Amino acid sequence: MASLFPNFTAFDEPISSSPSVTIHGIRSGTGPPLLLLHGYPQTHHIWHKVAPSLATHYTVIAIDLRGYGASSKPSLRSSSAMTSTPSDSDDHSLYTKSAMASDCVAVMKAQGFSKFNVLGHDRGGRVAHKLAVDHSSSVERVMVLDICPTLAMFNATDKAFAQAYWHWFFLIQPFPFPEKTILAAPEAFAEKQMAAMAGVLGDREAVFAPEAWAEYGKMFRDADTVHAMCEDYRAAAKEDCEAQREDLEEGRMIECPFKVLWGAKGVCEKMFDTKKEWRKVCKEAALDESSQAVPCGHYIPEEQPETLLEHALEFFKR
Repeated sequence: MASLFPNFTAFDEPISSSPSVTIHGIRSGTGPPLLLLHGYPQTHHIWHKVAPSLATHYTVIAIDLRGYGASSKPSLRSSSAMTSTPSDSDDHSLYTKSAMASDCVAVMKAQGFSKFNVLGHDRGGRVAHKLAVDHSSSVERVMVLDICPTLAMFNATDKAFAQAYWHWFFLIQPFPFPEKTILAAPEAFAEKQMAAMAGVLGDREAVFAPEAWAEYGKMFRDADTVHAMCEDYRAAAKEDCEAQREDLEEGRMIECPFKVLWGAKGVCEKMFDTKKEWRKVCKEAALDESSQAVPCGHYIPEEQPETLLEHALEFFKR
């Protein structure tokens, strides 16, 4: 969408993996490389209010994570599986944050960068967390938006968290129930999922540009994407939590400068001590003490773009 990303060039980067994956992205600007990673249920379009300004300071590369947008949607199931009822597979490894982090390193290498900065929202923030742990030699600075570590959030689950983050527990249900439910009412699901979390139910254009909303809405109508999004969350509940336990047990932590912003109206503010949770997975002094809540809900890049730009430009310039 050229209107949302003026002067950006699109690319499709094949990744050497099994199965093969192609990652879609856009690029603009000059200067130090900055990788932007979106969350669920979105695409690189979430960055349209900040990417053009960031590109005046950095080489900005924004991708669609595997399973989302125009990137590949690998599956362990046949293309006809959505119409059958096979037993649920316990293998969600194609959508672990480790796999997505490896995609990011490969894309950035293909774009000419062996070291880069990362800004990630939601699921993209979880990928950024794994990038910092698994690929510490490739990552210089990391900022994540409106998340606590995955394992910490699952371990703290209570009634209030389950009600607020109901989609976590819906999407991890065995195939094909959540997939079929979403596909039966995609518009209603998108409205509840996104507009409600932004606090703009019935007035979504207050946050989401119509062009961006149209891109997000497409995903709820596409069977392959819906399945991929469910697998993303199933992997989070199983493989990703297992990986985070192993990382902590073996002393693998975030060592690079790391900053987190979260919405003052969101779940992280209401139910967690966000800085405390990130300190548990960061080496001493890695967590930037300017980490803080900002005045919005979950979708910081679209709700508070100017505030995000201020923080990002200050953090990544160092």
